[in-house]
Amino acid sequence: MVSRSPERNTFLRDGYIKRRAEEGKTPENDEAVKAMVDFYDSWNTQDEATQADPEWQKNNMEYDLISTDWIVQKARASTHYPQNLYAAMCNNDFIRNDVWPILQEQTWSASWRSAGGIVADMLGKGDYIDWYCSGMGEGLGNGDEKGDKGYVPESHVTDEIREDLLKLGWIVVEGKTT
Repeated sequence: MVSRSPERNTFLRDGYIKRRAEEGKTPENDEAVKAMVDFYDSWNTQDEATQADPEWQKNNMEYDLISTDWIVQKARASTHYPQNLYAAMCNNDFIRNDVWPILQEQTWSASWRSAGGIVADMLGKGDYIDWYCSGMGEGLGNGDEKGDKGYVPESHVTDEIREDLLKLGWIVVEGKTT
């Protein structure tokens, strides 16, 4: 089973609706607004179709993260682990720990936005924005410079995350960033 956040892909849509409402336009009274909201809502349908494709699932760390029960449960049971996983996915490349992917240099990477969405899906709540830039220092974003929350900067891979990704069959490509 694939973990999915019901709020995934809502941040941009909801902001759009709010901005249009300030102009007195809603999906109910304006066709252009309705069309745009329908467009935003179509992203979930597209995501579900993509995630069901066996070809997309191959050598895809996102699929492994959102479909592996033990790591989903670990993320849901912690306050710092989801952020550490998000941070690890930012500015890093990963490769399946298998001969052919290594020989063919078949790497996987995610944008910061995608990484945040993956974590939201694992948690079954929220959207990418809940994690986006969460490794920034206190006063600059959602991170915590003092270490009280256990947050780490983007691109930092903790030993715990490195070990868990290896259990999933993935290794960090050292010295290469996207």
